[in-house]
Amino acid sequence: MEAFLVSTGIVALAEMGDKTQLLSLVLAARFRKPWPIVLGILVATLANHGLAGAVGSWVTTVLGPDVLRWVLGGSFIAMAVWMLIPDKLDDEEGNDAQRMGVFLTTVVAFFLAEMGDKTQIATVMLAAQYQAWFTVVAGTTLGMMLANAPVVWLGDAITKRVPLRLVHIVSAVIFAVLGTAALLGWG
Repeated sequence: MEAFLVSTGIVALAEMGDKTQLLSLVLAARFRKPWPIVLGILVATLANHGLAGAVGSWVTTVLGPDVLRWVLGGSFIAMAVWMLIPDKLDDEEGNDAQRMGVFLTTVVAFFLAEMGDKTQIATVMLAAQYQAWFTVVAGTTLGMMLANAPVVWLGDAITKRVPLRLVHIVSAVIFAVLGTAALLGWG
C-alpha cells in the first residue's frame, strides 16, 4: 500500500504546473470534449507509465542492491532539483489534431509529452525502489489523473488558485527526503 500511496502522491504533486497539465488545459479549451480527453490521458498514461515501471523493475535485476541504492538516492535528489525548474508547454500540435480526433490526439500528445518527463522518470525510480510494478503504475496513473482530469473539466479556474511555486517546493522536499532515505539505506 505504501508504494501505491507514495506513487500517487508524488506524481499528483509533480504534475502541478507540469507541461502535461498545461496540455490538458490546451486540449480542453481547444476541443471542449472532456470525456475523450480524460480517456486519452488515461490510456497514454497507462502505456507510458507501464513501460517506465517495467524499466524500473528491470533495473533491479541488473544492478546490485548497493549500486541501486546510490543510483536511486542520487536520482531522487536530482528530481528534487528538477521540481524547482518550471515546465513550459511546447506547441507540438498541428493539423494532425483534426484528422486523428480528440481521443487519439490526446493519447499521442500525452504519450509523447511524458517521454523523459519528471513523472516518467519518477515512475522508473519508484518501480525500482519498491519492486512493485503494478502497484507503482497504478499509483502513478492515479496521480496523473488526479492532477490532469480536474484541469480538463474545470480549466483555468484551478490554475489561478493553486500556488504552483509552493507545490513545486513541497514536491522537491518529498523527493529530497526520499533520496536521502535511499542514500542512508532507510526503507
